[in-house]
Amino acid sequence: MKKQLVVQGRLSDAQLAELSDLFEVEVLPKTTALNDPANHALLANVHGIIGSGLAITPQLLDTAPKLEVIATISVGYDNIPVDELTKRGIMLCNTPDVLTETTADTGFTLIMATARRVVELAEWVKADKWQASIGPALFGSDVHGKTLGMVGFGRIGQAVARRGALGFGMKVIYSNASPKPELESELGAQRRELNELLAEADFVCVTVPLTAETERLVGAQEFAQMKPSGIFINIARGKVVDESALIHALENGVIQAAGLDVFEKEPLSASSPLLKMSNVVALPHIGSATHETRDAMAQRAVDNIRLALQGERPISLVNEEACR
Repeated sequence: MKKQLVVQGRLSDAQLAELSDLFEVEVLPKTTALNDPANHALLANVHGIIGSGLAITPQLLDTAPKLEVIATISVGYDNIPVDELTKRGIMLCNTPDVLTETTADTGFTLIMATARRVVELAEWVKADKWQASIGPALFGSDVHGKTLGMVGFGRIGQAVARRGALGFGMKVIYSNASPKPELESELGAQRRELNELLAEADFVCVTVPLTAETERLVGAQEFAQMKPSGIFINIARGKVVDESALIHALENGVIQAAGLDVFEKEPLSASSPLLKMSNVVALPHIGSATHETRDAMAQRAVDNIRLALQGERPISLVNEEACR
């Protein structure tokens, strides 16, 4: 008898066919919440859940006594109670590696766009305000040769740093990570305490995961330590930053500009002051949003759940303890 699998999220026809050859697959409509009471009977017999934006709670797990594995189509899993899964012997798989370069592209896009005021000036041209050569009031800032401060130096942070060091001749400094001698050798990167990095960097780029320790890691005190000409980039998670403190820093010239792909609450409210600031580039959480990368993420999740339900070790297993 085939094991049962629930899909909530975007999989290709080929990926669904691959899973359907091996398992009994139920695809939930996008508008149907996984924890909807109408799904309780389905969850009672499910062995695997695969999808993105999964809302997993202990109460939901109580309705799924046969559950063996959850495969999230994302790197982050701050919305999933990992300890609770481990306690119940349920594996959690994610999709690192496959989105590293794409997310780093997004980060460096924000660096370039904020420094050169790309969005602001593109809108200025579209508004038919380009009647003569621009003056200093509309000049941007150079990126090449500046100091790039990476808050977090994991896969994505390192990929952003490579773009800066090797492509733009930037000096790279990093914090919130153990020493990385191989990166120091490759890129000339130097490790700093966070307060030192904030004071020295021209661009502060945040790539740390969201944990209890990193929530609101950057707030009013940290923005005050940055240069007035400093530019702040966040491609991590919105809750890593105190958003009200960021707004205050931008409104009062504490820092020059910000490039943001993530926010405390998403989608960003239409009433957010960030949307009215010409010195802010705001994106709708597109870090990994390319056709190629999203397909690769989905395939990694498919591979993870297939292996797990066939009694093999998944490629990207978050909680090793669940296998013991």
